[in-house]
Amino acid sequence: MTIARTIVCVAAVFVSLAIRPAVRAQTGQRPARKHVLAWADVRSGYQHESISHAVATIEHLGRESGAYDTYIRTDSQLITKHPIMFEIGTGIATGEQFLAHNLDYFDAIFFFGVREIDLTPEQRADLLAFVRDDGKGFIGAHSGATAFFSWPEFGEMLGGRFDEHPWGITDATVVVDDPRFPAMKAFPAASIFHDEHYQLKDFSRDKLHVLAHLDASTLNLHAPLVHRTDADFPVAWAKTYGKGRVFYSTLGHEDTAWDNPVIQQMYFQAIRWTLGLVNGDAAPSPR
Repeated sequence: MTIARTIVCVAAVFVSLAIRPAVRAQTGQRPARKHVLAWADVRSGYQHESISHAVATIEHLGRESGAYDTYIRTDSQLITKHPIMFEIGTGIATGEQFLAHNLDYFDAIFFFGVREIDLTPEQRADLLAFVRDDGKGFIGAHSGATAFFSWPEFGEMLGGRFDEHPWGITDATVVVDDPRFPAMKAFPAASIFHDEHYQLKDFSRDKLHVLAHLDASTLNLHAPLVHRTDADFPVAWAKTYGKGRVFYSTLGHEDTAWDNPVIQQMYFQAIRWTLGLVNGDAAPSPR
């Protein structure tokens, strides 16, 4: 092992040790475990190399804290409220039930999917009902805002849509709007993040609670793909959808982002918030 690699490994251990006591202190030593489905179906779009590390990090944070257990799936079989049955190669059900959990088992979904995921109309209805009617949680990460452009109700549930990344992967300043919200407590008031920063559309501050945004003065607003004229570029928000809680953040394009304790804590605390383990204001926040 090279000296450089040894230093990186030792640094990672120190970060892990630093986070672990804080996580346990926030959730208690023996909390009741919730169930989170980490859903990363990317068969129909760009396959971010960070996704494997992202869902592994989400699983690790839940297990170390005792807050939740994570079930990782890269397909969409479990997005249903109906029994999951065995099928033979022709797609004909055998009548024998899988030992698999459907949506009724889960308390929240961590979603890092992309583009047009193949769901039946029944699955789409079940996913919306999971949040809206059952009062459960939905956490979207980065490319989650690129999913289901053909499905308006998904965009309404999530709160907004991807509208290009005009600046590519670059440094930009993230400014916190609500430092009291659990997912933002680890953030400095303003700090630079190296990421693939998104421009978003079809969102309204009258319908969601923006938690952080990009400092437009640090961006090239004349880049060819910049469409917004109000220089409003949210980085994270929280909202309600029916009885459920929804969180979304643009951050997390590269795998190194998921080693950043600030981003780890953002998503971890967002999951806790959607699970109802911690309170946070999701009232709309007009600019």
